[in-house]
Amino acid sequence: MIQLSSSPHISSGTKTPHIMWTVVLALLPETVYGVILFGIPALLTILASVASTVAFEYLFNAITKKKQTVRDGSAVITGLLLALVLPPTLPLWQTILGAAFAIIVAKALFGGLGSNVWNPALTGRAFLFASFPAAMGNTWITPLPDATSSATVLATLKQADAVSSATTIGARAPVDLLSLFLGNRAGCIGESSILLILISAIFLLAMKVIDWRSPLFMLGTFSLLTFVSGGDVLAHLCAGGIMFGAVFMTTDYVTAPVTSYGRMIFGAGCGLLTFLIRRYGGYPEGVMFSILIMNSIVPFLNKLAPRKYGYKKQGGAK
Repeated sequence: MIQLSSSPHISSGTKTPHIMWTVVLALLPETVYGVILFGIPALLTILASVASTVAFEYLFNAITKKKQTVRDGSAVITGLLLALVLPPTLPLWQTILGAAFAIIVAKALFGGLGSNVWNPALTGRAFLFASFPAAMGNTWITPLPDATSSATVLATLKQADAVSSATTIGARAPVDLLSLFLGNRAGCIGESSILLILISAIFLLAMKVIDWRSPLFMLGTFSLLTFVSGGDVLAHLCAGGIMFGAVFMTTDYVTAPVTSYGRMIFGAGCGLLTFLIRRYGGYPEGVMFSILIMNSIVPFLNKLAPRKYGYKKQGGAK
């Protein structure tokens, strides 16, 4: 029997469920730490998001009479990633709505896993950001036991950068880099601890689940531009979601380029756009927008240095 399917046609021993559940395992430290930091609201957000993405995928497949795919772990990954890039104070009904948009609109309507153009979790977050900007960006709580509203470190850094650009003094408020690195700050549920994100990155690289090119070029480009512009590189790398986005979002198998050169350009583009939005845009953060914009040109990037399908080079070279 001859099976007809779209490219790519490279076959290996690694199956989709193995990849997905490995990423879930890598995300567990950030998940647990987020619950420790922000308490019950964070736990409920995570549970609601994951349960909703799995339920919506199951229902969509059942209604459209397609093969059930909930066991491959992709819906769990989408729900978990979505929850970890949400503020812990977001109402649960909005979290469920974002999960529905991520699964149905960003993934299922494009043909399911492997056919979507944009990262589903980030697309769901973008939908929530556009629909409920106050809930998504105006109220943040500091880690427990304080549980008080506060501005994010990124907002503070953006104000400091604006002041230093407008004056010759360039004075900056002191930044506690150790607290930022360990994750004791206001922000989204899973983006806080840079230490845990780096541990997850090392684990995924060792398991050969992600490629190093896109994250490295994103962080490298962003760091270089921040340094040239006079910004605090370490503070910007430890604040916001750039580390989380670089490790878990730019390495998405479906929405990232398949070629080595394409991944380098993709990562550099994400870093450039993140810097421009953070430095000159109206929002303190730019990771979500930068990755979604670069997702849109991935087909073009794949054509810059096309990869020959049908065989795999010896030694696993890409």
